[in-house]
Amino acid sequence: MDMEISKSPLIIEHAELQATHVKIWDPLVRIFHWTVVTGVALDYFVFKDGENLHQWIGYAVGTALAVRIVWGLISTGHANFRSFVRGPAQVLQYIKTALTASPPRYLGHNPAAAVMIVALMISLATITLSGWMQTTDAYWGVGWVQELHRWAVNGLLGLVVIHATAAVFESIRHRENLIKSMVTGWKRVASTHSHHS
Repeated sequence: MDMEISKSPLIIEHAELQATHVKIWDPLVRIFHWTVVTGVALDYFVFKDGENLHQWIGYAVGTALAVRIVWGLISTGHANFRSFVRGPAQVLQYIKTALTASPPRYLGHNPAAAVMIVALMISLATITLSGWMQTTDAYWGVGWVQELHRWAVNGLLGLVVIHATAAVFESIRHRENLIKSMVTGWKRVASTHSHHS
């Protein structure tokens, strides 16, 4: 006698998700993203310069950044820098299209977002390095190091505001929740006008 085995609702839901969505952001990329978000928020709003927790959170963010850079060089798929970093001409062309028409949808980072990612990483590296320098005998209390740290933090906050605003704007424009995709890793399957990079 044959027995009918019913699929669990979770299995059915996952199958439906795979039919309409594709996994873009791997766990390391997502962990890095939210580690940085949490660390920057804590160090800016909760723990002040000079506090031990401020320093250790800074080291944690710096370590996460180092891991992400290595992963961006050796990984495959959308995490690899080669999959989304473009030259100036392509970036300018994308921005021009975005300002005058409906730009193509990218599964990974679009060329303008790639510039933002690189700028954010440079800012984080500058903050981490200058913060560490202030703990050493050679650079403790040195004015230009303190100023570099302060300016890098302020620059990062400006970039974060632009980055978050752009994420919301692009979510509305392409009718998909980009913030949610950085939590789950899934994005809607590309349409005929989408780019896979």
